[in-house]
Amino acid sequence: MDSDGTYDARGTHATPVPRPAVPPSGAAGPPSRVPAAPPMPRQAPGADSATSVAEWFAAPRPEVAPGLWRYAYRPPAPEADGEGTDRRLIVGMVISALLGLLFWSLWRQGSIPYQWAPLKLFTPGDWWWAGSVRPKGLQGGDARIVYDGVVFGAVLYTVGRLGAWPDAIQHFVVRRPQPARAVLASVAAVGVLASVWPSDLGLDVRPLPVVRPVFSLIALVAGGYEVFESRLVTEVLYVLITLAVLWPFVRIGGWWQAIRDAKAVKERLPVTPPRPADGPARAHWPELRAAGYDKAADLLSAELVGGRMNDVDCARVAHAWRTAAPDPGALATFVDTVARHGRAAWTHPSGRRDLPARSAVHDLLTGQVRIGRYAKDERNPYAVRNAAAALDPAVLGTSLLAVGPSGAGKTGRLMRPVAESLALGALTGQCAVVAVGAAGTALGADDAYDVVVKPGDPGSVHDIDLYADCADADEAAAFLAEALVGDLEAVETRRAVTTLAQLLGPYRALHGRFPSVPVLRELLEGDPAGLADLGAGLATGEHTAMRRELDARVRQSGSPNDPGPALADRLALLDRPAFADFFDPGGEGRPFSMRAVAHHPLRVRVDLPEHGHEDASRLLARLLLAQFTYVVRGRARRPHFACLILDDAARTLTTESVRAIQRLRSLNAGVVLGLRTIGEVPEPLQGPLYAAVGCRMAFSGVTTWDGRRFTEAWGTEWIETKEVAQHTVFADQPMTRALHSLRKLVTGKAVTTDAVTVRKVERERWSASDLAHALPPGHAVLSLTDVRGEHAPPLLVDLRG
Repeated sequence: MDSDGTYDARGTHATPVPRPAVPPSGAAGPPSRVPAAPPMPRQAPGADSATSVAEWFAAPRPEVAPGLWRYAYRPPAPEADGEGTDRRLIVGMVISALLGLLFWSLWRQGSIPYQWAPLKLFTPGDWWWAGSVRPKGLQGGDARIVYDGVVFGAVLYTVGRLGAWPDAIQHFVVRRPQPARAVLASVAAVGVLASVWPSDLGLDVRPLPVVRPVFSLIALVAGGYEVFESRLVTEVLYVLITLAVLWPFVRIGGWWQAIRDAKAVKERLPVTPPRPADGPARAHWPELRAAGYDKAADLLSAELVGGRMNDVDCARVAHAWRTAAPDPGALATFVDTVARHGRAAWTHPSGRRDLPARSAVHDLLTGQVRIGRYAKDERNPYAVRNAAAALDPAVLGTSLLAVGPSGAGKTGRLMRPVAESLALGALTGQCAVVAVGAAGTALGADDAYDVVVKPGDPGSVHDIDLYADCADADEAAAFLAEALVGDLEAVETRRAVTTLAQLLGPYRALHGRFPSVPVLRELLEGDPAGLADLGAGLATGEHTAMRRELDARVRQSGSPNDPGPALADRLALLDRPAFADFFDPGGEGRPFSMRAVAHHPLRVRVDLPEHGHEDASRLLARLLLAQFTYVVRGRARRPHFACLILDDAARTLTTESVRAIQRLRSLNAGVVLGLRTIGEVPEPLQGPLYAAVGCRMAFSGVTTWDGRRFTEAWGTEWIETKEVAQHTVFADQPMTRALHSLRKLVTGKAVTTDAVTVRKVERERWSASDLAHALPPGHAVLSLTDVRGEHAPPLLVDLRG
């Protein structure tokens, strides 16, 4: 019987397909043809409830830094000039320009003392009439022109340095967005060209000394003007001078980048006019039309503009197109599937095309979920203040650690939105999620998941496969030992793995399956009858290797270093009457295998029995984490992102699991860990844990001990500080002392002068004290790193925004 991801006891399918935990109302399975129009999302796409799906689909989503909400993102306006920067730069430019004009005017009039001395020093004396700088011939005249050009260049350089023109250009022009930056630079370039070539534009003004000095210098070097008899040489010089004048404005205006951006926009336009004519252009699938698939684009456009597609449908079809586009062979299948199923193409195996309800704002085209808004705080850079904060698989792929006390909002404002986002991603075929929490934790309704496992609950439809559908006893022993004794320092995990493998291998060889919890517990305790029966069954020659494994286990049983009793004691936590109908590979239940997550976009929720079975819950959490890290490692080229969410990761992390978490970012997988305090992790693992995860989140209410770990992980930065010291002014003159006394009498303050010291110091980004005492309720400090290595510093987030 094909088990489809939640297989029955006798199923052996290696890559099962998920089935819903609760069958869709009014439907027995996925539709074979285009069904009735799906319900619109319980919350409209984007942030505006009035936004139609077509408008949402067509909204711009520029590339931004990690953690910023990309949907309809607009960069903030330039920061207001709080310290008079504009006025200071303008005054500096005007004063330096006036001084330059004054000097150049005096130079042109010959009023600068000794202004010709350098010229006569570096030129032959027979070029000039005695006692003057009047040239005798063309060479002297050309030398004066070149000299004027050199002085003009020196004046320009000096004016630019004195007036801080580079800073002013950077402030007023370069930091502006395109095309305003290119337009301003172009206007300035036209003005300068008009001053260099005024006669060509019909202007009756003296040109700037740029062209004539170049020609005069070439004439001096060539020994005459015969070189300019060639029209080609003259035209080439004109072109080179023009390009040299334009080059600074090309750099300032970013002309090449503006041209590339314009070409990119033009290339994204559809080759043929979109049909139907109504709706935004992006809603007519221009990428399909550009590839020549107009019929498929017309069908999808009609569905989208007609309001029959929701955001899940759009994201699912767009993902299918991105997957098929690089492969010419897959394009024909794509077009055929769209023609047959329309908006219902590639529907999730559960038949679901949306969640029953949404508690957060999602953008499925980018996979983002909004978790709040960056606070208007001086610690946050101006560019992100009041911008929406978001998470996506790119940052979750480096794993996230969230620390905060109970009631700080870890579950409601982080775990549930992330689980909801990944569940929506699963419906589009891009994600698989396993959300683990205590029974009653608000991680979403049962209808929002394909599989809901409730160990210890007699009404649970599904069970947990302790062995994750393994065929290799060594692999099953590895993650089972990690779950049972990985947190015990007195038991060596390697010896525990060997002990389990010596029992699991022979049992599977004899029975074709792994043992149930009671049977495995008896074998670990060294039950003579159980070991004897297992040995008798392996007496045949085909099981020689397994018989040798079992004999080694029998010899080690009862030795001082035998990990068997410790394994049996931990396994006894699951051998309780409440779990009698669970964890039995040969039973009648429907065990869920973690291996299905590596093969299918599955939505799973596991409710751990916290009340009365706390130790068993911690054991199961360790088991699920160990299984997850093993199964995702076995299929590194998985097309979808896999994520494990542990709402409470207390006493779950071990040395091996922390190592495994660090390797997940290269396996298209990640984990989200929630802790009330970092003290719930063994102290030797606290530092490696902060190093293993790429995203860290400190909620309001953390202690200074927890804050210290975040401070160490976030490091320091260089900041500029100003220290103002006030010194009393003591006057020597009687009149001045009288004025100072009168001023003190009126104002009540002595006359002082301010001494300002500006310096750069290295300080912590967030101190432990600030994290413990300065975070307002409903806020958190979040730092992010995505799988490409892009980094966002720790920023204050208002989780209520």
